[in-house]
Amino acid sequence: MQPAKKKSKRVTSWHLIGAQLAMFRKASRLTQAALAERCSVGDDTIASIEQGRRALQWDFAVVLDELLDTKGALQVAVAKVPQKERFSAFVQNFVGYEQEAVTLLSYQNQVVPGLLQTEEYARFLFSCQYPPLEEDQLEERLTARLDRQQLLERRPRPILHFILEESILGSEIGDPAMMRAQIAHLRRCMELPFLGLQIMPRKLPKHAGLEGPMVLLETPDHDHLAYVEGQLTSYLHDDPDDVSVLQQIYGMLRSQALSVEKSARLLDELLGER
Repeated sequence: MQPAKKKSKRVTSWHLIGAQLAMFRKASRLTQAALAERCSVGDDTIASIEQGRRALQWDFAVVLDELLDTKGALQVAVAKVPQKERFSAFVQNFVGYEQEAVTLLSYQNQVVPGLLQTEEYARFLFSCQYPPLEEDQLEERLTARLDRQQLLERRPRPILHFILEESILGSEIGDPAMMRAQIAHLRRCMELPFLGLQIMPRKLPKHAGLEGPMVLLETPDHDHLAYVEGQLTSYLHDDPDDVSVLQQIYGMLRSQALSVEKSARLLDELLGER
């Protein structure tokens, strides 16, 4: 019997750009730590870019080209990245920013947000994807999603706030026991002192979130970002004007949703009915 073939790692434009950055850095006789210090970023930021785990953003490419005297080579490389890879990079960057966030605000109107999903609920959602995922793909994505929840254990604690549509909680998808366990998990999460959860009532005639879900976050450097996701597209907004609009929308949603206390009572009622 022939040995199983080792699954090759897909090489993307970001891996190539990362290798290019590493070459330029070494030519300048700088360590990752030294370059990070000159750029006023964390050591892990340079390492992540060089390993292709984090996309190099255009404005940072400008800074690096100037510091390393590379005549705009990194800027050109970033500009040549195919659009499809740019979308996947937005997702990768978001997860990185999410794990470092000082503050994170999330509004969801279809499913429970990934940071608050139980393993059973997350597995069910991945099983619904179409075209269907292979078993190894499903397990890989499930592990990645659950790993993200380590944010809830991080020190220093982030400040987290979530707004969920009531229709999510009343959904009959999956097994009733799965939904009950998920609602019970949400109720336990509400006891965390750094986490707020509000429910948007189903019978509200109108509210500010009808254009879809969003996640707003603040980085350790106090930059404000917004992440929006849809079918086949994801975008990480860093333009202050765009982020400001979404922050205003989120502020309105907080005023329109049930209070934290009423939201907790609603979850208790749902658990009593199930």
